[in-house]
Amino acid sequence: MIASIMKNRIWVISNQTLRATAVVVFSSATVVLTAKAQTTVGGHVGFVLPLVTWSGGQTTDLADNFSIGFPAGITVKGTGRMAFDFEFISSVQDSPRDVSLTVHPGFLWNVGHGFAPGIRAAFVVNSSEYGFTPLLNKSWQIKSKGSFFKAYFAEGDLPVRFNRPVGGPNTDPVTFAMHFGLGF
Repeated sequence: MIASIMKNRIWVISNQTLRATAVVVFSSATVVLTAKAQTTVGGHVGFVLPLVTWSGGQTTDLADNFSIGFPAGITVKGTGRMAFDFEFISSVQDSPRDVSLTVHPGFLWNVGHGFAPGIRAAFVVNSSEYGFTPLLNKSWQIKSKGSFFKAYFAEGDLPVRFNRPVGGPNTDPVTFAMHFGLGF
């Protein structure tokens, strides 16, 4: 009987030790991963101007139909040259008056000297429009210590969209746009 009680007690102590060890190991791994993630997450805010658009055989520019977008994004960068950037663009168009939201996830590759080519998928919310956007980004570091913003940038975008409205003509607009902003 005493041997059985001792055997159960040793088993309980072994289980408690194993559980405590597992908690310490997983907690340490979580702390290390959390610390690494904090140094590789950033973002950006800015504005984008669609300068020239070709759609349905017709060419328009910014003066014909003023439009502006306000992109904001979150960037996750690993140890390599590639970064994942999840961007949202709220846009306002003058004629016809339209406000839209584009979900714009994509990848950018740092090729050095502040240049980063990239590609984004594009999904316009509550619309039949979707597509992709190739881009070329050039950034400059902000050297002010303690500044919230770490860089400013200019970006050339070439949004290609496929518009398939129900009951309307299919248009496939292609635009050249410039995006200016601040990175943090």
